[in-house]
Amino acid sequence: MADEIDDADLSEASRVYLRFREIFTGTRSRPNRSKRSRGDDDSVPFGHGRDPRGLGDVVGALTASLGWDSPLAQSELMDRWAELAGEETAKHSSPVGIENGLLTVQCESTAWATQLRLMRTEIMSHIATRFPEAGISNIRFLGPDVPSWKRGPRSVQGRGVRDTYG
Repeated sequence: MADEIDDADLSEASRVYLRFREIFTGTRSRPNRSKRSRGDDDSVPFGHGRDPRGLGDVVGALTASLGWDSPLAQSELMDRWAELAGEETAKHSSPVGIENGLLTVQCESTAWATQLRLMRTEIMSHIATRFPEAGISNIRFLGPDVPSWKRGPRSVQGRGVRDTYG
């Protein structure tokens, strides 16, 4: 048979498989050379690439192919803020959101916001090493929420709220 593969070309596991197949089915079928010559080794039992893959590898390949690496890294960064900034710092600050590479962190007081601004380069280096896929380019630290009529999405030119008080 000119289209069969020699036993020397097959691994021991493949030879055993083919021998059992011959015994139980009564036919002597082997992968033909046409598939082998095209480089399609997937049809050979126990061949390269036929081993089962772990669930982590499969999910990792899926998220990479769908382009989910960046959003997943960003959510993991926000979830692990305590590990990233430290336990004491995390008690007084929390990440609010990430938009266009800007991480926004809400602080308990203006003193904590100032302290974290001084630690910005250290926090950015931790983010760059632990979460490079997140794409964080800058951090903005906000103080406590205090109403301000000076700036914002609903501000207007003129006297503003002063004219409603009498």
